[in-house]
Amino acid sequence: MQKYLKGIDLWEMGYQFANSVGIHAPALNMHLAFVSVCALYFVFESFKNHDKIKTKLISVVAFLLSFFFVLLVNTRMALLNALIGFLIVFFYEIKHRFNPKKVLLTGITIVVLLGGILFLFLQKDPYMKEKYSSVTFAYMDKVGKLDEIDHPEIKVFNSLVTRVSIWKSAWELSLKNLPFGVGASDGKPELFKYYKDTNQHFLAKYEFPTHNQFLDFLIKFGILGPLVVTLYIFTIGYLGYDMKNAIMLSFFLIFFTSNLTDDFFLRFDGIAFSGLWFSIFASHWLQQKTTLDKELKAV
Repeated sequence: MQKYLKGIDLWEMGYQFANSVGIHAPALNMHLAFVSVCALYFVFESFKNHDKIKTKLISVVAFLLSFFFVLLVNTRMALLNALIGFLIVFFYEIKHRFNPKKVLLTGITIVVLLGGILFLFLQKDPYMKEKYSSVTFAYMDKVGKLDEIDHPEIKVFNSLVTRVSIWKSAWELSLKNLPFGVGASDGKPELFKYYKDTNQHFLAKYEFPTHNQFLDFLIKFGILGPLVVTLYIFTIGYLGYDMKNAIMLSFFLIFFTSNLTDDFFLRFDGIAFSGLWFSIFASHWLQQKTTLDKELKAV
């Protein structure tokens, strides 16, 4: 926090904060993004239910704190997912509540507060502007040719061009091993070997994994790999769509996009995180279907 306030080493602060609590930064911010979306939902619920002022205030403060921590860890996909999740919650609140004027007033208040937090955060972290513009999209003409960049570990270690270069290599390797892949235990070794075989020394030195769950399973299991991942994740999306539930849909969006830029089925926290909420959502969906069937039979 002192480094943040003094503007020191801002490029690594989010990752250092995540490491200090023993978790990978994208994983931590995936959780935080979902917490923040849920917190916004409870803000609307507290106003809809005419809760006491104290309860409403606690809900708003919890939401603002959750958004602050998303900014603190500051991974790009999590911030984008949180903002889109806010829009989903806001849309469903307007669509399904009887008092859209009150929802709109609450929404405007939330936008003003979020804008204020973001403005204040940018004053202490000016690197964020650079990170989301020039750093993210730098050297895109060097996809697959990162070694041509002077000191790539400094300039593009966390840039989009590095991810795209990894995905390009993973895609090329997976095409060579269709239809069944290289096997579950050989995915990473074969990818690292492919880096060396194609003279991508920077990627080989740091042994970058795929950072994409669909490509990771495509390398390991061939055609069936990404199909299974797609079925699993999009079933969560179907539950949310069928229930018209903003929380379920936001979770689907967060977990789907997180697995486009990372590989959370290789991590215990990713498996447990998705499995727990998938079970809760499926249970809720079944309960609602059972209740509806009973009502139809009674009629």
